[in-house]
Amino acid sequence: MAFNPLKFLREVRTETARVTFPSRRETAVTTGLVIAMAAATAAFFFIADQVFSAAVRALFGLGG
Repeated sequence: MAFNPLKFLREVRTETARVTFPSRRETAVTTGLVIAMAAATAAFFFIADQVFSAAVRALFGLGG
């Protein structure tokens, strides 16, 4: 089966016409949620690290 560049371009144009892009509001809401989840994850791991660090220091008697 031979490759037909014109047919390919027509199919690409047809598929591109079907694409729907999110609105500005949807993009802003999704971006906000991603930033909030990243901050929550960072806070969780910071707290978990502090707890484990304190436990190891207490267990081995290291630090002040």
